[in-house]
Amino acid sequence: MLLDSLKDPAQTAVWSEFDARFRPLLTAFAVRLGLDAVEAEDAAQETLVEFVGAYRAGKYDRSKGRLSSWIISIAHHRIAHRLQVVGRAAGRRGESALVDLSDPARLTAVWQDEQQRLIIIRAMEILREGKTAEPTIRAFDLFAVRGVAAEEVARECGMTVAEVYTAKNRVAERLRTIIDELTAAWREDE
Repeated sequence: MLLDSLKDPAQTAVWSEFDARFRPLLTAFAVRLGLDAVEAEDAAQETLVEFVGAYRAGKYDRSKGRLSSWIISIAHHRIAHRLQVVGRAAGRRGESALVDLSDPARLTAVWQDEQQRLIIIRAMEILREGKTAEPTIRAFDLFAVRGVAAEEVARECGMTVAEVYTAKNRVAERLRTIIDELTAAWREDE
């Protein structure tokens, strides 16, 4: 379990894995809540630094809530602060952004949406790194994701229509498995 391994500060590989998992999510979360890409990166960095300090100080108590809730809370404060600073710099008070951030259920929903989106992106990366041939993935993308007609996909990918349907089913099944595995890993660590 990733979270248990974080207790040892010398576990740099585990901390790197934690960073690789959470930094993109924190950045995407911050963008969805109104920061530009640069500000979102800064907010993600600040959140991770605050998390590391608090975690190493023993401030996270799993019995009081999920890890994601704790990280969302830290990120919320970092993002709200940056939105205020950006608002002041632009001559606005920034209050409208803070009102949007006041609903914990909305924050959790945005977090979960971004987490699921990143899981799907990672699943596609894993699929491409695996044994699935690129033409099969391309046929899946065109047909299942982009909605291109099977006949057109068959022509473009050099397949029969039946092979397009087979490609769609095989890739969808493999993606479901990868997504389930990635989702389970996230749940295990929360």
